[in-house]
Parts: sequence; structure tokens; C-alpha cells
Amino acid sequence: MRKLLWLVLVINMLVLLYPSLVSTAETKDRYDYEQTGKAIWDIPTKKPLIALTFDDGPHPIYTEKIMEILDRYDAKATFFVTGEQVEKLPDVVKKAAEHGHEIGNHTYHHVPLLGISKSELRSEIKQTEKLIVEATGVHPRLFRPVAGYYDDVIIETAAEEQYQVIMWSWHQDSRDWANPGVGKIIRNVLPNVHPGDIILFHDAGGKRVQTVQALEVIIPALIEDGYELVTVTDLIKLTNHWTLFEHL
Repeated sequence: MRKLLWLVLVINMLVLLYPSLVSTAETKDRYDYEQTGKAIWDIPTKKPLIALTFDDGPHPIYTEKIMEILDRYDAKATFFVTGEQVEKLPDVVKKAAEHGHEIGNHTYHHVPLLGISKSELRSEIKQTEKLIVEATGVHPRLFRPVAGYYDDVIIETAAEEQYQVIMWSWHQDSRDWANPGVGKIIRNVLPNVHPGDIILFHDAGGKRVQTVQALEVIIPALIEDGYELVTVTDLIKLTNHWTLFEHL
């Protein structure tokens, strides 16, 4: 099992670093996609706004603990949830939405997207969308692909389903998924912060004790530095950034 997990990790890293080597679908440069408004990595702005994002949840323990910290500092975040987890924990997703956090779509099965067909991806998106709507009453409009892998099939299918693809700032992967230690997670984030950043964390997909402990330091430090922590949609709207939302 451990060897299999390492194999999956290696494949995901190859996909992230060298998508052209493993993808049969066309993959443009990120800036080409950003020009269309169909995908965003971060927002060019001088306004002191940052979006914290959390993948793979909800989780019965860690999502709740993260929300407690966010509430303490009146901070908002965006949770990219998987349909499987929403089906198990609809009340957690409902609570997140009620507390002003944003819920994004992260597929149903958290499947690797390399080579996925449009019909398969559409099914993954629609299944999760249905469950989010049932839990929150709100239609999600943000989609984050698994492992950050993207190509034309993924970007265009998401757009056809009226979703904005949201990645994260290349310099703002907390790498908490690797459980590198609380101090390392903090150092991966705080020294590199810029206005308009979209920061990647995880609230599920493994033990996230280190993530929770790191956030106890990261969130108040960002606020002390004058940053407002907002949802991705608010980051887009408050900076008047042109996006696909104008066409929804």
C-alpha cells in the first residue's frame, strides 16, 4: 500500500511539473488560459487581499477546527470539496456556507484527471454540484482540478458547465499534504505572501493536525500585516478582475 501511495504521488508530481510529457490533450500556457478568464492562479492587485483555500474535504474533525480559527479572526475561506465527502458530511458543508465561506467543486471521486474524457469529467462535476446544492442551497461556480492538473479538456469542460477554474499561486503551495512539520508549512507561506495570492491548504485527504496548528500562526500573522482574508469570489470581485463570471 505504501509503495502504491508513493507511485500515485510521483505520477501527480510528474503531471504538475511536466504535463506535456504525459497528456494527450492540448495544454496551453497558464497565461493563455488566464487571458480568456476561464482559469485563475492569482490576482494582480495591490489591494491587501488574500484567499485561503482548502482541498479534499470536508473532514469531520479538521474542517471544523479550521472553521473555528477562521471564525475567531472573522476570516473567510474557500473550501474545494469532493462529492464523496459531501455525501458523508453534508452538515459540515452547510455550516461552512452558513459561516460565510465559499464552497467550490473538486470532483466527486477525487480521481486523477490525466486523460479523462469530457463526459467523465462532466459527470464528476455534476454529481458534486448536486450534493453541494442539496447541502447549502447554493450553486458552486468555482472548480479546482485534482492535483492542479489542467489541459484543454478540463478547462473547456469546466467553462461549458459554467465554472471558473481556480488554481493557486505558484509560490503559495503550503505543501501541507506532505506533513512536513508545522514550522515548514508556516515558512512555505508567510515569507512569500503578496496581495492577490490564492494559497493552497488541505483540510482532508490525510491527517491535517499540522495544518491546523500552522493556521494558528499564519492567520493572525496575515491579519497583523494588514491583509484581509476573503473568499476567492470576493477576491475577484473586490479587485474588479475580469473573469468568466461576467458571462454567467
